[in-house]
This record gives sequence, structure tokens and C-alpha cells, in this order.
Amino acid sequence: MARRRGPLRAWQRRWKDSWLAEGTPDARRRRNAWIDTIIFDDGFARLAWPNLHEIRPGIWRGAQPTPGRIRRLAERRGLKTILNLRGETEHGAYLLERAACEDAGIALIDMKLSSRRLPTLEEIRKLDEILCRAEKPLLFHCKSGADRSGLVAALYLLLEGGGTPAEARAQLSPRYLHFRGSAAGVLGNLFAAYEDAHAERSIGFRDWLETRYDREALTAAHRGSRLGRTVADRMLGRE
Repeated sequence: MARRRGPLRAWQRRWKDSWLAEGTPDARRRRNAWIDTIIFDDGFARLAWPNLHEIRPGIWRGAQPTPGRIRRLAERRGLKTILNLRGETEHGAYLLERAACEDAGIALIDMKLSSRRLPTLEEIRKLDEILCRAEKPLLFHCKSGADRSGLVAALYLLLEGGGTPAEARAQLSPRYLHFRGSAAGVLGNLFAAYEDAHAERSIGFRDWLETRYDREALTAAHRGSRLGRTVADRMLGRE
């Protein structure tokens, strides 16, 4: 059964279609992309707190960046690549990001991940290849910089950055607005399981992924809380 849209969402869809249509003047499209970002994509919160952190020299994790932040990172930090974990979308924020990357000569890589499910082994392999080959300095981001950014930060530390299991697991913590009790808390199960296996056998992360990563069992083991779901999924609007 198709999901019914409320009046606001139906109006938003019609409004967005009106300025995404071919032939829309660039100035109007850009203006409405900013309105869409600020009002419908929590952009007002990211203007105040971008959740931006350097986890290794030249490796950044964060929330959806504004064009101004992209420009400043390019000018001051020499940013070369952005990995967008929201995927290619019709969000105004994505349209602004793509244009800013084109203007600054930054490579934009789109890979859609979910904050509410563990990645498949194939997705992790693809991320491993991207993180290895992407020109640095590199920024990867999701919407709020909490869950998917934390997942990829932890994977980077274990796959490319020489990090410890504990250091990787710490990338998914309340410091970054990641809450274990939310639906996104399932992401931490991956690193908790590896930390236990590493303590027992000192197994390497890639070996563990290929031989012992049980996505279904780790998903079934997650127990969220009503408070966590309310805060992260409803109040903070996680994707």
C-alpha cells in the first residue's frame, strides 16, 4: 500500500517540483534550495553546529556542509574530496553542495547509506575502496554528522587509519549526537562485536569482516529505547 502524504508534504512536493523543473532560472533555484535546506532539512541547526571533526590529519567527518563551509575547507585546508553518505538526492542541500564542489574543483562522491541498518559486506568493501583511493584531504558527511558519519569514521580508522577497536567504537557516541538507544544505535554493534573478537584472538578487522561479520545476528541483538527513538528519530529527524 502506498504511503499517504500529509497536506504539508504534498505541498512541499509540488513546491519543490516547481523550482526543480527544467528551465527554472538559476537564481530562483538557488534561492529555493536554501529555503528547502533551512526549513525542511534542519539546516538552521547545522549553521550553528556543523559537527565537524578531524579524526586524522586531512580526514574530516561532519554534518551536511553549506557552500560557504565547503569553500573555506577548500581554501584553508586544501579539501580535495567529499564523500556524501546521503546519496544523490533532490534536497536543496545537495544541489547547493554539488554546485559548490564544482566551483571549488572538489570531487564529490555520492554513496547512500542508512543510519538505521548495518552496512552489508559489499557496502563496506565499496567504502574501503573509496576511502583508500579518494584524493585527500577528505570530508565525509551525512545529514547531522552523527550516525553514518560515525560509522564511516570508525571504518576508516580500522581500515585505513591504524586505529584501535576502542578508538573506532568511540566514533559512535553522544559526543557526536549518536545515541545507542535510537534505531541508529545498531551501528555500534558492529564495532562492539569486533572489539570483543579482537580482545579474544587479536584478529585483524578485514579478516573478521570476511569470516565472522554476522549482520543479521547483530541487527537482531539491538535493543533500543523509547527515549532514544524519540530524541534521535523524531526530534532530530534522522534519515
